[in-house]
Amino acid sequence: MLVEFKVTNYRSFQGPGVLSMVASKDDALEDLNCIEASPRLLRSAVLYGANASGKSNLIFALAFMKSMVEISATSLREGQSINNIVPFRFNPETVKQPSELEITFIDNGIRYEYGFAANATRILKEWLLVYKKAKPQCWFEREYSESENKDNWYFGPHLLENHRHQIWQESTRTNALFLSTAVNLNSEQLRPIYKWFVEQLIVLPFPNMPIPAENTLAHLKENNKSKIIDFLQAADLGIKDVYIETRKGKQVQFQWNLQPGSDNPLIAGPEKDIDLPIITFTHQGKDNQPVTFGIEEESHGTQRLFSYAGFFLEVLSEGKTLVIDELDSSLHPKMVQFLIKLMHNSKSNKNNAQLIFSTHNTSLLDTTELFRRDQIWFVEKNREQASQLYPLTDFSPRKGEAIEKGYLMGRYGALPFFDLF
Repeated sequence: MLVEFKVTNYRSFQGPGVLSMVASKDDALEDLNCIEASPRLLRSAVLYGANASGKSNLIFALAFMKSMVEISATSLREGQSINNIVPFRFNPETVKQPSELEITFIDNGIRYEYGFAANATRILKEWLLVYKKAKPQCWFEREYSESENKDNWYFGPHLLENHRHQIWQESTRTNALFLSTAVNLNSEQLRPIYKWFVEQLIVLPFPNMPIPAENTLAHLKENNKSKIIDFLQAADLGIKDVYIETRKGKQVQFQWNLQPGSDNPLIAGPEKDIDLPIITFTHQGKDNQPVTFGIEEESHGTQRLFSYAGFFLEVLSEGKTLVIDELDSSLHPKMVQFLIKLMHNSKSNKNNAQLIFSTHNTSLLDTTELFRRDQIWFVEKNREQASQLYPLTDFSPRKGEAIEKGYLMGRYGALPFFDLF
């Protein structure tokens, strides 16, 4: 479960931007929207803000951190630049400074605080704190000394396998994370942290690109077809059944581009021959006669929801954290409410899954019993063009206050302002 994410000097964020999933003392909707943990956490959070305010950059930063943990030990050669490290560019001082990302999460009852600072050339700092009790244990810390031109290392007594620390340290390239390298060299103690990033955190950062349907197709192949059908029927799409056929085709696997000299965040891998799935939906026509449509004939909203189905079923069944940029893209406001309420329903969300998303749909703000006030966040650029992230609770709104009206009137900021031309 995600507790907190902090980003500093990355893209449009100059000072620290902190997204906290820790619930306030407010008891509103606590049975539906809160997770009983230490600390008590929220099941969802929503981001509002004008276009180009920085909402996508916050989600992109989280996706980049996940990618660095997952592939930095295997995808870069020594001396290659780290792509997608982009410091805040409106200040000549911050351009020279590292970007810093830090995350706090709970896995199997243990709280972890992990982070790193980096520039395009190397990792400058990396650390891991573990809270098995109230007092944190520092398992490792790494910091680059410019005067000595080397990394200084500290390994705490709680990081076991002392005889392997030296091997892991010497194997860690300047542009790779120690966490990734040690796990790649079979550190079982660090593996749960690595696996949380790779398996428990799902980030969909590109709202204008098609959402991959592999998760949904996997559910259909794993004899979970009834769950997909139930999900689609609960969403009132008029779909009665789904069929999958295959034909020979080509697949290109995209991954984060960590290579130097490229502005493209994604890179295409080699093509491979696959069995290409052909998806057909069955609807009920006149006199209950079945009518079939290919997925390309369905609306963009239906296609998007079909792709979402696998992700939502996965996070709900396994208690994962799902982060989506512009969840409402091509979806009716009622459909978005349906997805949010799946996360807030203790029957469908028995394993404490979380949803974090951005949206421009302000009608959600005043939907009855949908959000607590501490679940609503805003992103706004200041005069220095730096993104600022802050919660609705900073304004201490009254219970029953018309949040949507207040937001559109400018009471909470994070609105666009237009000039005539």
